[in-house]
Amino acid sequence: MAKILLVEDERVIRAEIERILKRDGHELVAVASVAAAERERPECFDLVITDVRLSGETGDVLLERVGQVPVIVMTSYGSVSAAVDAMKRGAADYLSKPFEPQALSAAVDRVLRHRASMGLGDERSNGDPYDIVATQSSPMQETLRWARKVAPTEASVLILGESGTGKELIARAVHNQSARAGAFVPVNCASIPETLLESELFGHEKGAFTGALSRQEGLVHAADGGTLFLDEIGELSQAAQARLLRILQQREVRRVGARKAESVDIRLVAATHRDVPMLVEHGEFRADLYFRLKVVEIELPPLRKRGDDIPALAEVFIARATTKLGRQPLELDSDAVAAMRAHKWPGNVRELQHAVERAAILHESGPITAELLGLPSSRRSDRVAGDVNGDDASLEGYMRRFVLSHQDELSETELAKRLGISRKTLWERRQRMGIPRRESRPPEQ
Repeated sequence: MAKILLVEDERVIRAEIERILKRDGHELVAVASVAAAERERPECFDLVITDVRLSGETGDVLLERVGQVPVIVMTSYGSVSAAVDAMKRGAADYLSKPFEPQALSAAVDRVLRHRASMGLGDERSNGDPYDIVATQSSPMQETLRWARKVAPTEASVLILGESGTGKELIARAVHNQSARAGAFVPVNCASIPETLLESELFGHEKGAFTGALSRQEGLVHAADGGTLFLDEIGELSQAAQARLLRILQQREVRRVGARKAESVDIRLVAATHRDVPMLVEHGEFRADLYFRLKVVEIELPPLRKRGDDIPALAEVFIARATTKLGRQPLELDSDAVAAMRAHKWPGNVRELQHAVERAAILHESGPITAELLGLPSSRRSDRVAGDVNGDDASLEGYMRRFVLSHQDELSETELAKRLGISRKTLWERRQRMGIPRRESRPPEQ
């Protein structure tokens, strides 16, 4: 368990992050400003997590006031350059809003592991970085063997697998076992609007396009000296693919609108659930980029092909969940194990983790039953407990449900106030979530 200081001025986001970190077993102090953070003596914490854009002083000033305490910076896509600058000044990691709970947990775990390995804390051991993957199956063991072999090299890696199989976990493990001292910078290509993707990745010059009011660096710059992880790389536009190919070939990046390129030193790890050879065949993905990426190709098998791993993984997730909840260890009854083996797990390991966490939360006595897992074959009348094992448990899912439920009776100003965010932030998130404003509403007075 670590002692974490959270600095976030948006009330809803602060409460959700606080819930996730406390669920993970950490001790948390949450404040809304840099001034309040300084009163808590941030140098006495194990980790500081701060938004870059805060009312009053910006969160990145804490980098100079926390001593050796690692800092994770958070930012929206509109202020990625601020996060890039923060990482160059010593931030330990970077999260782009909105992010899934598992992304936050993984970032915190990675930073604390690194802190422990440097002799700055005893919360985490510096064991095998692949111990995050419990496996007895031959396909998965072969996958880990390849990952261990490629990790110490500088080779590009392409990770293939369905959603929820743990592609980012493998990418982080590869980075952690490499000699690279820079940051691990994850980017979900599918979640950034296509019109912004090139700017966010490669940066831009002032005046390069409408709204480019100043020169900004991109996420590639943030990964200089480290690893750039491009998830869902199959969603990249042709123009972005061409720029990425130049980075791999020439080791240099050119901002959008710039005349000259700059040298960068990154290792690229990419991932996708799509059939890349088919994309190449249909002209949707560059063949030369594909062959540059697949120097080493690692394929993660879906959970339905890892039958022997399901009980072992469930035991790992049960142990973590009960520890976070402060409860005694739990066991699965035989019907629960049979139900898990029979289920096809379309959401893969992520779905299993959520199902087990759900069971631990709802458990009252005795072993965990099949009904508590909430699988389709065992669901009955437990929907009153809420859909806690789905992806809508994320902060983005909460906001989506709130907006859809209340946009007919609340104005944009009222919606933003209830969510604890500004109207501008609400508009940006509507764009990302694909929920346009209802035009039928009368204009606000």
